[in-house]
Amino acid sequence: MILIWLKIQKAKLKSMNNFHYYLKFLFWTSFVVINILALSPAPFLPPLEIFNWWDKAQHAIAFAVLAVLAVLAYPEVSKLRIALLLIGQGVLIELLQYYWGYRFGDWQDAVADGVGVLLGLAMVRVMDFWFFHKHLEHVDKN
Repeated sequence: MILIWLKIQKAKLKSMNNFHYYLKFLFWTSFVVINILALSPAPFLPPLEIFNWWDKAQHAIAFAVLAVLAVLAYPEVSKLRIALLLIGQGVLIELLQYYWGYRFGDWQDAVADGVGVLLGLAMVRVMDFWFFHKHLEHVDKN
């Protein structure tokens, strides 16, 4: 009986490891794609507005997704470290765009990246509460 239980636990552990590998693959694929899109040459088009909300929303969404995937893929890494690294990456992208000359680096985009990281971390916090604390309340009631 114990041997069967151990085999089941080993299978569960293996499936969880596979899930973490999948999350890491998703994170790094998203990271590379976002960086390629951010640094690829594009024709310079002057903005129609002084502050383009959709462009800032795209930055925030991209970095929110990166933050959520990073926290899920690397649960052993502190959220503060993940936040600082992703915000640093956002600033680095904007600096590279500014100095390479074929893109326009914008400090507002870097701020939008940081806001996206913070929103992503907040979403992880809500997911953690919703999935784990609510589940524990349900288990306690039964």
